[in-house]
Amino acid sequence: MTADKPLKGWRVLVPRGGPWGHGVAAELRSRGAVPVVAPSINFAGTADEPALDDALARLQAGEFDWMSVTSATTVDVLAAHRVVIPERTKVAAVGETTAAALVAAGYDVDFVPRRDNSASGLLAEWAEATGGIVPLDILALRSDIAKPVLTDGLRAAGHRVSSVVAYRTVGVPIAPDTVAQVSAGQFDAILVTSGSVANQIAVQIGLVPSRTVIACIGPRTAVDAEAAGLRVDLVARERSSESLIATLEELAERRPMQGTRP
Repeated sequence: MTADKPLKGWRVLVPRGGPWGHGVAAELRSRGAVPVVAPSINFAGTADEPALDDALARLQAGEFDWMSVTSATTVDVLAAHRVVIPERTKVAAVGETTAAALVAAGYDVDFVPRRDNSASGLLAEWAEATGGIVPLDILALRSDIAKPVLTDGLRAAGHRVSSVVAYRTVGVPIAPDTVAQVSAGQFDAILVTSGSVANQIAVQIGLVPSRTVIACIGPRTAVDAEAAGLRVDLVARERSSESLIATLEELAERRPMQGTRP
């Protein structure tokens, strides 16, 4: 460990692939860590593709005042369908990670909640961000397992919301040698970025050695991780990859790597 790179030499499991996962890996590498990208989840097509196709066609035709995006995976779906968002449609992102994914894909972001990067936080600041205009036509793209917190809240406030399933979250097998290395204590940290990732870690890896820091991207993810049976060692102050890495660095400064790995 060095003063300028407290994560130097740390092996960090990034159990999510795609642009987000590889972007996090690149940032970890710049901080001196040794990231291993091992996707544990992916997205699959929704069971109702016609409904999604219709919603995206309406979006591109300019029928919506706003679109809410509550995960980076939704951005992958937009990019895969080569969606062009018209200027009249504003975009609300649930947090900095999702906003960064939107920008990386070439989309503008008009609203990110300042205080709480969650669906509840988005809802709490919605009226202020939109000037209190009611009703608005809103497209809410979501996963098949997402709770309808935002949709229900916006409808209760008088808005016209089209809630459409954009993708299904599915598990992806982690390479057996990676699972074996985690079990043997050969990783210094695992980044847990969603309840779905937490479930896959619990199912595919099981008991994680105490020397391996289980780091969650936010309080909601920490709750989901504990519900999945995982131990939670660290929770980022803000729900973003930058905050997660920064919080991990702070821990590393206080707790150097514990000797030689098994």
